[in-house]
Order: sequence, then C-alpha cells, then structure tokens
Amino acid sequence: MIQNSLNNCRFCCVVSKANGEDPIGSAPTYEHCLALEMQLPWTEKRWQENPLLQSAMTLIQKLIFEHGINIRGQLLVPDSEYSRPDYTRVLYYRRPAKLFAKFEKHEFIIPDSEVGSFVMALLETLVHLPTVLPDYEQYRQQTSQIRELMVCTDGNVDVACAKFGYPIYRKLRSELATASSGQLRVWRCSHFGGHQFAPTLIDLPYGHYWGHLTPEILELLIWHNGSVTGLYPFYRGWAGLSKFEQIAEREIWMQEGWDWLNYHKSGQVLAMDEADEEWAEVCINFSAEDGSIKGAYEARLEVNGSVMTAWDSGNQLPLEEVKQYRVSHLVKVA
Repeated sequence: MIQNSLNNCRFCCVVSKANGEDPIGSAPTYEHCLALEMQLPWTEKRWQENPLLQSAMTLIQKLIFEHGINIRGQLLVPDSEYSRPDYTRVLYYRRPAKLFAKFEKHEFIIPDSEVGSFVMALLETLVHLPTVLPDYEQYRQQTSQIRELMVCTDGNVDVACAKFGYPIYRKLRSELATASSGQLRVWRCSHFGGHQFAPTLIDLPYGHYWGHLTPEILELLIWHNGSVTGLYPFYRGWAGLSKFEQIAEREIWMQEGWDWLNYHKSGQVLAMDEADEEWAEVCINFSAEDGSIKGAYEARLEVNGSVMTAWDSGNQLPLEEVKQYRVSHLVKVA
C-alpha cells in the first residue's frame, strides 16, 4: 500500500527541478545552530511528548522573540561509528563576528543523564556570550578541524527528503567520508526547509546550503577539485546572509573562485521594493583573514520571470508560482 502510494506520488523536488526553479536565496539565515543526536523515530508525537525538545523549543522561542537571537535547531541520527552508547553528541555553531567565513564550532559529548540540563545551560549562555560552561568542559571535544555534512532524510516532513536524500547520504557516508581521513563526517538529519530542492544538505562550519543534488556533483562540492561554476545550480545560499544577499553572493563567488570561501563576509540590503519584491540593491563586504585584501561588491537584483513549483509532495496538491531573480548589475566598488 505504501509503495503504491509512493509510485503515484508527485514529488515536489521533481516538479521543482523539471520547471527550472533556482534554489538560490532559500537558505535560512541565523547566528546560531544547535544540533544534537537523537534516535529515530522523529514523529510529531515524539516531538510533543519529549520533555527535552519541548523545553528547548520554549527557550529557543524566548531567545528569538525576547532577545532577538536567531537560532536554528537540528537533530542527527546517531551513527554506529561516530556515536557513543549512553552519550549524546551536541554540536553548536555560532557566528563569531559581523564579517566571518565560517561559523565557530563547539562540540560536546554528554552523558545521556545530563544532556537535558546541558542543552538548557548552553541555550542560556547565548544571551551572555562567550560560551563558557564550567560544569561541562570535561565533555568538550577538540574537533574544530572536522567538517560536518548534514543530509536531510526526514520523511516525516516530506517523503521526497527520504526518497532522494538517503541515496546521497549513503554515497557521501560510505565513499567520501571514508576517503577523508577523519576530516569529514556525514549525518542524516532532521528537516531544515526547502524540501522542493531535495536532496538537500548543510555544510558546516561553512554554513552553506545545497539542493537538487546529484551524485556526480558531490566530489566537486567536497574536494573543490574543479571549477566552482559547476556548483552554480545547486547552491541554496549561505546562512550568514539574507535572501537577496545570498543571490548576489553566488554571483560573486562564481567570479572570485574558491578563494572566496575563506574571505570574511557580511551583507547589507541598501534598498528594495518592499511591497512586491521586484528588485533589491545589496552590498557584500569582504576581507581576507589577514586583512591583506579588502573590498565590497554592490549588486542589483531584479525579477526574471517565474516558475511553478510544488511546496509539498502529494497527488492532488496545487502548484504555486514563485519569482525567479537575476543579478542585473554587479560591480566591485572598493
């Protein structure tokens, strides 16, 4: 019965890709990201009945609405090689400065009996940076050199993520992570939006979001062993920038090449069409880590038609029109 339902299903990501929907500008924007291991299943009932998740969500909402702290949360499926019985890994990333290249990583492996109190203590520190947790320093891991890829395989939100995300996860986990000499870990993770772009993944500590992935593009994405322009149609954007800034940043990255990855960056919307979002003008500032190179780009973005997309997978769901944008003007101003 389930297989028949899937055979008849119209997958949102298939519609999106067939209709030429550009994923750029769809990455969430945040200052903090908290990811922790949790055994499946991640059903809605479990979310509602898990006291840790409920307490954490309440505090996260307080941080967002009362303190203006923008934070994202992810769940990770424990891995037989990475994970430890009776312990929970917690990965916390934060924006280290206004201009930055990568999120600052903190990793802890916490006894299961203490993970609830630890998560709450960690969230409380976000109001009073830096992150100092004297009671838990013994559990801190020195893994800043390890790159984490989180692939959405969360079929509870949309079946496309499970159907198309899992094969990408398996290839990354069995082939590329194994070949990385311990410098890359690959995880199955909970939903982070944009399932019409499945398969999707987050690349941390960079904070890059990717979608419409294919097996053939993965080595370029991981090893950077070719022209960066090959990644153009798969890039959803960088979590350090907002929607229109992300669209401009992709064009700059394609011009600057791989060196752009390590430049410290920030963005600003200079002006925009508030009512209809038909256009926007943005500025992206950048500098080399040692300060030897500094500059800025200014860009104008304009609507470049529209496509029809499906927000969810299903049999009878209507298609929705979404605007597509192009960078009509891009100039280095400093």
